[in-house]
Amino acid sequence: MNWSLFATYLLTATVLMLTPGPDMLFCLATGLRGGPRAGFTAAVGAAAGEVVHISASALGLAALFRAAPVAYDGVRVLGAGYLILLGVRTLRNRNRGIQTRDGNGRAFRRGLLTNLLNPKMALFSIAFLPQFVDPHRDVALQFLVLGACFVALEIVVDGTVGVLAGRFARVLGGRRAVRNLNVAAGSIYVGLGVRVAVER
Repeated sequence: MNWSLFATYLLTATVLMLTPGPDMLFCLATGLRGGPRAGFTAAVGAAAGEVVHISASALGLAALFRAAPVAYDGVRVLGAGYLILLGVRTLRNRNRGIQTRDGNGRAFRRGLLTNLLNPKMALFSIAFLPQFVDPHRDVALQFLVLGACFVALEIVVDGTVGVLAGRFARVLGGRRAVRNLNVAAGSIYVGLGVRVAVER
C-alpha cells in the first residue's frame, strides 16, 4: 500500500462524504421521520448498498451501464420512482407522530434500496477508487481496503446526520412540529427522486 496515496484518498473521500448527496439527505429525512436509531440504520443500509456497488463495479457492472444506457436509465427511473413514492407516503401521513414502530429493518432496507437504485454509485465507484490504486502492488487488496474505508466513512458521516436529525425531531415533539418535520422529510424524499430522475 502506498501510504501517501492512501492518505490522499482518505482526505478526498472524507470531503466527498461531507458534501450532501442522496445518501446523506435520505438519512436526514429518515432520522426526521423515524428517530435517531432509524437515521443511523438507514446509513448502515446505504453503506451495505455501497458494498454491493463496489463489488459489482469491480466485476464490470459500471462498464455494462456505460455500454447499455437503457439499463442505466431503467435503474435510475426505478430509483427515482421509489424515492418519490416514499415522499408521497410521508406527505400523506404528515399528521402522524414520529414513526419509531417501523423498526430498524425497514430503515435498513430503505437505505439499501435507495443506494442500490442509484446507478451513479456504480459508475462513481469504478471511476473514483482506481485513481488511488498503486498498480505495482496487490490491486485486489488495495481495492478491498479502499472500499472498506469508503463504507466506514459513509456509516460515520451519514449515520451521524441521521442520529442528529432524529434527536432534533424528538426535541420538537409537538403536534405541529411533527407535522412540519414529516412535510420536510417527505419533501426531501420527493426532491431526491426528482433529482435522480433528471440527472444524467
